[in-house]
Amino acid sequence: MILYYILAAVAGAVLALAIYIAISRASARGRASAIIEKAELEAENIKQQKILQAKEKFLQLKSEHDQKVSQRNNELRDRENNIKNREMQLKEQASELGKRQHDLDSQKGQVNAQRVALEAKIEEYDQLRAQANRQLETIAGMSAQDAKNMLVENMKAEARTEAQAYINDTMDEARLNAAKEAKRIVINTIQRTATETAIENAVTTFPIDNDEVKGRIIGREGRNIRALEAATGVEIVVDDTPDAILISAFDPVRREVARLSLHQLVIDGRIHPARIEEVVAKVSKQLEEEILETGKRTCIDLGIHGLNLELVRMIGRMKYRSSYGQNLLQHSREVANICAIMASELGLNPKIAKRAGLLHDIGKVSEEEPELPHALLGAKIAEQYKERPEICNCIGAHHEEMEMNTIYAPLVLVGDAISGARPGARREVIESYIKRLKGMEDLAASYPGVTKSYAIQAGRELRVIVGADEVTDDQAARLSTDIAQRIQDEMTYPGQVKITVIRETRSVAIAK
Repeated sequence: MILYYILAAVAGAVLALAIYIAISRASARGRASAIIEKAELEAENIKQQKILQAKEKFLQLKSEHDQKVSQRNNELRDRENNIKNREMQLKEQASELGKRQHDLDSQKGQVNAQRVALEAKIEEYDQLRAQANRQLETIAGMSAQDAKNMLVENMKAEARTEAQAYINDTMDEARLNAAKEAKRIVINTIQRTATETAIENAVTTFPIDNDEVKGRIIGREGRNIRALEAATGVEIVVDDTPDAILISAFDPVRREVARLSLHQLVIDGRIHPARIEEVVAKVSKQLEEEILETGKRTCIDLGIHGLNLELVRMIGRMKYRSSYGQNLLQHSREVANICAIMASELGLNPKIAKRAGLLHDIGKVSEEEPELPHALLGAKIAEQYKERPEICNCIGAHHEEMEMNTIYAPLVLVGDAISGARPGARREVIESYIKRLKGMEDLAASYPGVTKSYAIQAGRELRVIVGADEVTDDQAARLSTDIAQRIQDEMTYPGQVKITVIRETRSVAIAK
């Protein structure tokens, strides 16, 4: 019985579920139909809207196209009208050109007739001129060509004489004015750069307080003084001179290093070989910095810029160098100012002249010492550090050991001579100087055919004048070589000596 109830309940539940499903499907179909109908209606509305938009777009494009076509047609009509107007103008121009051609043809006929008449007149004139020339030749007894040649020769001779006289007058006037102008420029330059002269010695005196300090400097068995001389490269003279020690060396830089080192050692009180080496190394480094600073300050004072740092250092080293007792830095600054003033007077660039004047003796402070004169060595150094060619030429030619190929080279030569020729600027034993120059002149005068000999340029050049009737050109060339070889073998001289043999021929005529 219970099983029967259970089956009845299950059957009822299944029946209820089937009825619910059937009802749900009927409701879903109704909703789906409604949704489909709504979608179809919306689709139809959208379709109608798109059709209307398409029609409107088509009408708009058609209207724009019609406007463009109408505008193009108007442009074509305008062009056609322009072409027609142009054709009418061309027809009118063609008609006018035809008329002008007709007029030109008629004028051409007239010109031809005039030309024929003119040619006839020219022919008649030539015949008359030839007849007149024949009559003149008969009267003068000379052909027309001969008369023409004679007249031309006379005019040439007269013009040559007048031109030569004009050239001579002009050259004389130019020499006179040039000499006056050169003297004025040199005198003004010397007056404007009248600086002090400075004589450098080869010995420095180091003052001390008492003789006890001398003993400490000498050290046990002289070890301190030997260490100091070895470290600095100078000679230290300790003698009976009271309260002083002499430092002797031809290199002013070494003397200055030794002086400063002694000063620090005496103040410090610790004087022994190890301390000496330490102090000398420290002082050398400080002096190198001071040398560089001196070079920079010199360039700033003179307004010279763009120099290589090594050249600036070499300029600073000039402060501790001397030339015939004259301080090299002061001499170079003076030459720079002299060259700048003369360049300004002559209308040249004073900056180039000042730069060349400052660097002209740069070869004297080179740490290398090859077998080259200082002028040629300086030119080589300047070229190495990218100085301009005219600057290098000025440096190399300031003792005429190189050919001058720039206008600034003579300025540097003259500036160097002016600075060195000041009274008291340089020191040289006058007896040995005169003896050396006299020896050079006597040596040259000992050769046959030599009439006169002069030592010039402070003994750097020897001028030898020979007789033209006794010495030929080939002999003159050999004579200069022989004299140079004898001077090189027999004499002692600084730098180079240039031997110039002059053979002069003179033609003399007297007008009475």
